[in-house]
Amino acid sequence: MFKFIHTADIHLDSPLKGLEVHEYAPVEEIRGATRRALDNLIDLAIEEEVNFILIAGDLYDGDWKDYNTGLFFSARMGRLSEAGIKVFIVSGNHDAASQLTKTLPLPDNVTLFSSKKPQFRKLDDIGVIIHGKSYSYRAVTENLASQYPQYDSNYFNIGLLHTSLTGHEGHENYAPCTLDDLKSKGYDYWALGHVHKRELISKEPWIVFPGNIQGRHIKETGAKGATLVTVEGGRIIKVEALELDVLRWAVCQVDLSECETSENVYDVVRQALEHELDQVDGKTLVIRLVLTGTCSVHGKLLDQTTQWIEGFRSIAVQFGDMWLEQVKFQTTRKVKLEDMFGEDTPIAGLLKSVQQIELDGDTLFGLVPELSALKNKLPAEVQTGDQPFLDPSPDKIEVLRNAIQELLIAKLLQYGGAK
Repeated sequence: MFKFIHTADIHLDSPLKGLEVHEYAPVEEIRGATRRALDNLIDLAIEEEVNFILIAGDLYDGDWKDYNTGLFFSARMGRLSEAGIKVFIVSGNHDAASQLTKTLPLPDNVTLFSSKKPQFRKLDDIGVIIHGKSYSYRAVTENLASQYPQYDSNYFNIGLLHTSLTGHEGHENYAPCTLDDLKSKGYDYWALGHVHKRELISKEPWIVFPGNIQGRHIKETGAKGATLVTVEGGRIIKVEALELDVLRWAVCQVDLSECETSENVYDVVRQALEHELDQVDGKTLVIRLVLTGTCSVHGKLLDQTTQWIEGFRSIAVQFGDMWLEQVKFQTTRKVKLEDMFGEDTPIAGLLKSVQQIELDGDTLFGLVPELSALKNKLPAEVQTGDQPFLDPSPDKIEVLRNAIQELLIAKLLQYGGAK
């Protein structure tokens, strides 16, 4: 019997996005999350007495700022070497072009497969052969799997590959291949990387994306970790998904339909956040709070978003291991405007005009020319990602227009109510 761990997309020292700008956010914990997740991986490998570890690409996030990232990795590989554990790596799109990586000698127990052609490594003591090919550059668009050799019938065959298969939302279509391409090789296990969410593609043979070991932003929610595989008599008898992350991302939707007062809102949110915290077994939790429902407090929420956000953040930090990444206000009005003000009053006419506002990207930048100049000066990371600055795409503009309309209506309702 032998055991191995399949991991991928470690992105060592990659910055976690979404919290650094907030005062009092756990910045040090954020910066060290990928390292501590890797430490959990090393501890697991030693505890389980695995024979080897497979890293299916994107060990690093790109070129290092300095050698500290590589030195940290080398030190952890030294721990594995002392335990007699070998490590086999293919590079992926993020770590293909790293010049610093190429100059740092790897420990003797670590094998990095060539990018020139598929290679194999035999572990004769346990009857295993591992096939792999690294990326030679970032945007590999050819079918690498087709270049891998057929299985060797004298061994338990493993294919180590960084690929998008036939495509996955949110991931570039690198080293594309089909399920049939992989099955045709006759391997017993395909250790894949590139997709950051765990996915079991096949059991005959086993084809697995383990996901990344640490979520890095709000699009990478839920448990993260690696796959532990046990083989006996040349057959896989157990495949386990094990958690390794130290900081968990979650989206918490809270329905405020029954809330009539501010106190009601805070109570419902507090209960929802406490429930989320109960699910993560002591890990630091980063939450995006999404408020929904047709409710009486809709206008108050839009009129005083800053105060509400700070109130919700205050609740979160009281739990100790929780931080709000963002609050999304997606509630709707409970009462129709015409029921409140009639159809022929001045304020009703003004409200109707607000509801008829039309807006698109060109109109927006035409109304406020300074926005276009500002957008051009912003760094690329601000203009891309989960929440890009002034995204002119039609769906984003529609969301912006609706938000503007509702905010103006909330202000007008407050004025009309005062009268």
